[in-house]
Amino acid sequence: MRGRSVSDPSVDRWSRRDWWGVVLDCPDARALATFYSELLGWPLWKPETADAEGAALDPGEGVGGIAFQRDPGYQRPVWPPEPGRPRMSMHLDFEVDDLTEAVAHAIELGAALPDLQPQDDVRVLLDPAGHPFCLYT
Repeated sequence: MRGRSVSDPSVDRWSRRDWWGVVLDCPDARALATFYSELLGWPLWKPETADAEGAALDPGEGVGGIAFQRDPGYQRPVWPPEPGRPRMSMHLDFEVDDLTEAVAHAIELGAALPDLQPQDDVRVLLDPAGHPFCLYT
């Protein structure tokens, strides 16, 4: 990308200038970050500063990650989509080895499993703030 430097991979990711990530709006950033931290096994980045306004995960896998920010006007998306209701604008995909076990774990942490499931090897779930995410084999 023009105007963007590329750092040496040996440089700590938080000191680099080529970080990228996804930011999810939500009603409580720390709560949603904690859900994904427990789901994915990624620790909170700087947990002492994570709060309802903002939080991030540290997957320790390079330069990408997931951050969360509080949006006071956040409206939970609807899955499956319904006319006139808030729709998802994106979703996260996570490959798993055991779909049944991964779905059970997500539900145990607070995810919901909607009735509409478009594929046999994919499960659409809703995180506690309503964002759809997929687990697939």
